[in-house]
Amino acid sequence: MANHLGPALSLESGAVTDKDKDVELRRKWNDLAEEVRHHRDLYYNRQPIIADAEFDELFRSLQKLEEEHPELAVPDSPTMEVGAPAAVSSSFANVEHLERMMSLDNVFDEAELQEWLERTPAPRYLTELKIDGLSIDLIYRNGRLERAATRGDGRVGEDVTENARVIEDIPEELTGTGEYPVPELLEIRGEVFIAIEDFGEVNERRINEGGKPFANPRNAAAGSLRQKNTEDVKKRKLRMICHGLGATTGFTPTSQWEVYQALAAWGLPVSPYTEAIESSEAVVEKVRYWADHRHDSTHEMDGVVIKVDSLAGQRALGATSRAPRWAVAYKYPPEEVTTTLVDIQVGVGRTGRITPFAIMEPVFVAGSTVSMATLHNQTEVKRKGVLIGDTVVIRKAGEIIPEVLGPVVEKRDGGEREFIFPTLCPSCGTRLAPQKEGDADWRCPNTRSCPAQLSARLTYLAGRGAFDIEALGEKGAQDLIRHSILSDESELFDLDEEKLLASKVYTTNAGKVNAPGKKLLENLAQARDTDLWRVLVALSIRHVGPTAARALATRYRSLAALREAPVEDIAETDGVGLIIAQSFREWFEVDWHRQIVDRWAAAGVTMAEAAGEEIVQTLSGLTIVATGSLEGFTRDSVKEAIISRGGKASGSVSKKTDYVVVGENAGSKETKARELGLKILDEAGFVRLLENGPEE
Repeated sequence: MANHLGPALSLESGAVTDKDKDVELRRKWNDLAEEVRHHRDLYYNRQPIIADAEFDELFRSLQKLEEEHPELAVPDSPTMEVGAPAAVSSSFANVEHLERMMSLDNVFDEAELQEWLERTPAPRYLTELKIDGLSIDLIYRNGRLERAATRGDGRVGEDVTENARVIEDIPEELTGTGEYPVPELLEIRGEVFIAIEDFGEVNERRINEGGKPFANPRNAAAGSLRQKNTEDVKKRKLRMICHGLGATTGFTPTSQWEVYQALAAWGLPVSPYTEAIESSEAVVEKVRYWADHRHDSTHEMDGVVIKVDSLAGQRALGATSRAPRWAVAYKYPPEEVTTTLVDIQVGVGRTGRITPFAIMEPVFVAGSTVSMATLHNQTEVKRKGVLIGDTVVIRKAGEIIPEVLGPVVEKRDGGEREFIFPTLCPSCGTRLAPQKEGDADWRCPNTRSCPAQLSARLTYLAGRGAFDIEALGEKGAQDLIRHSILSDESELFDLDEEKLLASKVYTTNAGKVNAPGKKLLENLAQARDTDLWRVLVALSIRHVGPTAARALATRYRSLAALREAPVEDIAETDGVGLIIAQSFREWFEVDWHRQIVDRWAAAGVTMAEAAGEEIVQTLSGLTIVATGSLEGFTRDSVKEAIISRGGKASGSVSKKTDYVVVGENAGSKETKARELGLKILDEAGFVRLLENGPEE
């Protein structure tokens, strides 16, 4: 970020007076305040051109300047304001809120959070996810929706009632209960957003209709609520979650928690992630938890809001000119930043799939500097609407590969250019084509000899989910191909010291096999004696991953029996189906594929399950979710234990889940399981289930 405070003054006379310093200081404040106002207006009324984190840095710079020089903190400073006034060009009428809408103060680390908790003691707090959307104010009179408005500057917003009426989450009429009859007047505050799962479809439709793509779901939601045509609003799949009250008549709750219970009873959506917390230590723990689970929610979130639960306590604490003292937002480090898209290139995967990826100006995001991001396929490049030379928004969520979300269209200067998808494979020069009609992905058909595909297949089969050959990484695979030591994977288990002498990676400068080379040969010797399902995974048969491979190995017990089975019979295997069965059969119709199996078998690689006691299928037909840390199991071994006994190891909790196994530090999956009334087991119960199956 540039230094917004400018260079130090230097006068020709060599003397700097107090008056000169004061003039320069006010000039710095004016420039910074104007920049904050400009970007705030773009954020609330148009399309932002900087990431949220960059705006937060600007805003904190202004706050710091005012803290150091209190005389600058005038009443109309952006640090005292809420939101932004409606744009002069807006086609929506201005309306005044019944009660003023406020903003939230932010904290950015645990030390700042602890300071807030110390000066805001309370017997109970609520923790809520900070939804990255657009604030809305709803007024219900006698249970019927009368008006909906944007936040605006907190006092006056834009009337978007007709658009709100087509958002399915906003009921036209509230339904009362015996405990919570519908009040005479309700002013409800909420957040409008587009769910992460809907954003891609919304953007694709927008581009197909000739519109400019949105950079992220928040921008899409803000633009959607201001559509002139309600039919266009419907297409944007807007959702809403309530998070507070303004003016009320006929409803006198005592806590924020009670407010949410009432809102839900009336048919209004409230967040399933809100929790009541009874100590400041537990608040900190919850903030830490969501730092690791921020992608578990259905909507974009960039922090956790902490509120004093007692409404009497809220009134006693009061508010500043812009924010309540009884609530604060803990904001996580940014996962979205903007940078320049320098180029788009393509990579070749193990199945020949051609994947475009972005080359970007290096930028720091989510704890590391990144310069590349995925673009998935040529259809995705078009759907996102990105051009080479664009300023783009990228996201890096935890350890996930960075992804380009979309362009900042407002920053285009005309020098950008369209990405042209290649017609020839960048690795071997073969003409590209979709494997089947209608495929979004294009592939290189030179599956056997394309160096990029062979390298990727070797790296894949060496992974932990297949042969687990620790000494064979991407660099080693490329070296074995480059020096013609391997023409394809069929020759892998024929490697010996003599053949490795042609390698650069696996030999010393003196021309002898080095430690990694010896380790590779040891790994290969160990990998020959493995589980049949791992061999099936290692063959890189399209659609045959670990789950299907386990099911097939368990049922057929040998590769010979599996190869002789009819497609229809294979398809009846639990968790397999016709597509996988056909893919398996088609793979074996290729001569060089069969050669791989024959040479591996000749080299002593497992081709059948070892004779012995068959594992009893105690979990047949059961769906089990394991969450948290278990002392006697790793993540992989839990899954293996379930699948090998005929069960399905699922990663998500639903009504169809039979059991949820809960270990240490279990999180939202346990919460959801309890909400659904599912059967929950501790580790000891899980072991009994594995041994005996479901108990009466």
